Amino acid sequence: MMLQVAKDLLEAEEISKVQEREKYMEDSCPALSLPSSKEELQKLCQELHAKIEVIDEERYILEHTADRVCNEVKDLNIKIVDLKGKFKKPPLKKVRMSADAMLQALLGSKHKVNLDLRANLKQVKKEVKDEPEKAGDWRKNIEDKAGMGGRKKMFESEA
Repeated sequence: MMLQVAKDLLEAEEISKVQEREKYMEDSCPALSLPSSKEELQKLCQELHAKIEVIDEERYILEHTADRVCNEVKDLNIKIVDLKGKFKKPPLKKVRMSADAMLQALLGSKHKVNLDLRANLKQVKKEVKDEPEKAGDWRKNIEDKAGMGGRKKMFESEA
């Protein structure tokens, strides 16, 4: 039912457009009467040329304004994109808050959380190196560890 109504409205609109065109053509373009003499024909041609020039000027002005408006729209779109990209983030303030206070703020006052982060950390003992070995004869160390005999000595000393 709705489609039928819409179809009827579209047909009525098309008929009204055709009637408006015909009315405009009758008002702006009088019926063509071809003159019989050469002078009258030249006069008619000059009048038609003058009308064509006026219409071309109007068309040129309309095209120029349409192009200018399109360029302005493009420029404004570029400015919008630039403004979106150049948003400055506000500087954030540093807030000193303990881990307990932070968890309490996040979880609310219902949950009481005691979090001792340092208790969960492993204790690492630093090895203190004794005094560096005194520089001895380096040839002796190399000879002891060189070859199979040196390896054998290393295994024997470990065992």
